[in-house]
Amino acid sequence: MVSQEITKMSFETFQERSAGKKVVLLYPWTNYRNLFLTHFLTNTHTGLLYYRIAEEQSTLSGWLNALVTEFDQVLDNFGANLKKALTSNKPEALGEALAADLGAYSSERVVLFIDEFDRAPLNGDFRKFIKAAVASLPDHVQLAFSSRLLTYQPWYDMVAQGEALVLGTEYRKDDVMFTVEPSPRPQLEVYSLGRGYAIVNGQQITNWDGALPRNLFFYFMDHALVTRDEIFATFWPDLSIKEATNVFHVTKRKISERISMKVGGSKNYELTHYSAGFYMPSEKIVRHYDVTDFQDAIERSMIATDDRKEEELLAQAIELYKAPFLQTVSMQWTDERRDHLRQLYAQALISTARINKRRENFHHALGFFVRALKETPEREDIHREVMSIYLKLDMVGDALMQYRTLEKVLSDTLGIGPSRESRELHALIETKR
Repeated sequence: MVSQEITKMSFETFQERSAGKKVVLLYPWTNYRNLFLTHFLTNTHTGLLYYRIAEEQSTLSGWLNALVTEFDQVLDNFGANLKKALTSNKPEALGEALAADLGAYSSERVVLFIDEFDRAPLNGDFRKFIKAAVASLPDHVQLAFSSRLLTYQPWYDMVAQGEALVLGTEYRKDDVMFTVEPSPRPQLEVYSLGRGYAIVNGQQITNWDGALPRNLFFYFMDHALVTRDEIFATFWPDLSIKEATNVFHVTKRKISERISMKVGGSKNYELTHYSAGFYMPSEKIVRHYDVTDFQDAIERSMIATDDRKEEELLAQAIELYKAPFLQTVSMQWTDERRDHLRQLYAQALISTARINKRRENFHHALGFFVRALKETPEREDIHREVMSIYLKLDMVGDALMQYRTLEKVLSDTLGIGPSRESRELHALIETKR
């Protein structure tokens, strides 16, 4: 993707768009996240409390403890309720306590901005915490989170239900792929949904001189803002810094050679450049990345204003998902990324199915629900959706077979049986035999 224009947002615009919302989710453009946050923060004056989660703060109580300690030092006796709640460490009590402390901090508008929230797990404890916090927040207080994981829970449901506002995903169409420029730049097209391949000015890179340059190339494409330490931890965790540095520079040079060979001439084209501690996309190359397009369509569908627009964007995402992410590469980062993108794809199918269900296009809805179950067979709620549609279509035998499938999936994967809600639906289906 090309350099994104930083979203221009004054504090007044932020106030207007976020009015009535208790939670604001700021999605940083992956290429220019730091610039986006700097722009936002410098245009926010009074009423902003800023906290950045540190890398080692990987638990709810951990980052809340650090937050209250830091604020107490600069805000004079902040966090009396939260300090007390941290002794019991109950998620619901922590949420209520934070809300109370923020309300007591000022009678004027207050925004608590949590940066680097991707470092904190979005687990069951956090869902209990945020639910209690939002329910207890005074009207003049908001919580803002900077996170790339907008399509994870609890964010996805909060956005879908209108409880949270998303800022930062305003669409910037990448049409520079076919733009005539005074000084032409190489056009790099990268497709990671599938086996993975790259095309430079219409020519595919077929010889990578080994698996390592290829894997690092795709890592750079998927991590548009990354530190050297993160790269070394991913690829050479057992090497010394000196050894890892040598291998890294040799590998990075091979990537540059592969790109430059397809361009021709005497110039050298780097995929990345180093600035302010980060490796980021080089401006000498125009990028097009199918994963970016896929995620962009998903994210914009979440804030679409009507079913037609949402369905159109979801259809784009579904069409882009040709196959699992880098399906022939097995590394920790690719495995985790593959699972995340698979979950997004399943959610796109589910959202499309629910749009069709609302329109009573039950056959279309059924098809999308069934496809979603192939990606996420453990989703008991989707099994119930399928059973309910079968029942509505008088396909009782199919509904009963779906219940037996659910029983087997839950038993094989989790060692449990269906929930009470599923059993009650099964009992209803039995009466229709």
